[in-house]
Amino acid sequence: MKAIVAALGDARSIVDVGAGTGSYEPAGRTVLAVEPSGEMIRQRPHGAAPAVRAVAEALPIGDNTFDAALAVLTVHHWTDWRRGLAELRRTAPRRVVLAYDTQLHAEFWFVREYVPEIADLELGRPSAPDIANELGADSVTPLPLPWDFTDGVFPAYWRRPAAYLDPRVRRSCSALAQTDPDAVERGVRRLREDLETGRWHDNHRDLLELGHWDAGFRLICSGAC
Repeated sequence: MKAIVAALGDARSIVDVGAGTGSYEPAGRTVLAVEPSGEMIRQRPHGAAPAVRAVAEALPIGDNTFDAALAVLTVHHWTDWRRGLAELRRTAPRRVVLAYDTQLHAEFWFVREYVPEIADLELGRPSAPDIANELGADSVTPLPLPWDFTDGVFPAYWRRPAAYLDPRVRRSCSALAQTDPDAVERGVRRLREDLETGRWHDNHRDLLELGHWDAGFRLICSGAC
């Protein structure tokens, strides 16, 4: 969040596109959330920024209405990601997008060793380098994940493998929720066995010594950065 706030700079008005429940909306600024899911909007906490139900590809706001457009881990869900990015450019002079390198996600140990089917899903999504190129990025900042990262994004538990045995954790990760359930269950069974035998720890001793790990997350800033 500190990195996102720094990238937003002195922008006072922000449109948060694909806002979800508002987890990454900065305090003390004028924010309008845009979210296509009514369920997500209903889950926004009391006091959160006002939200309008719409898609990134057709933002219901005028040209240069906001100082900055923010999009956090959402571009890979858009139907037409290039059109959505064009809408960000249209509505704000500064664009801040948090995305990830899909190749690095596809090489994550959980994918490589347990559910390789996820790689097909990931590699079909727009990658951070593609997004940066489309936006004409002024800066691309790597955001390595701390080992105890609290946001339950897919690779968040890179040093805490037992977390993936929890169905609640898996449901919160779109890469797992959108993959064949039989493939995921098969991979989880193998992971459980490897944790019980100690094989996972033997194979990944190098990870256990790291405080941060680069899963491919990139903070992209373009325009008035």
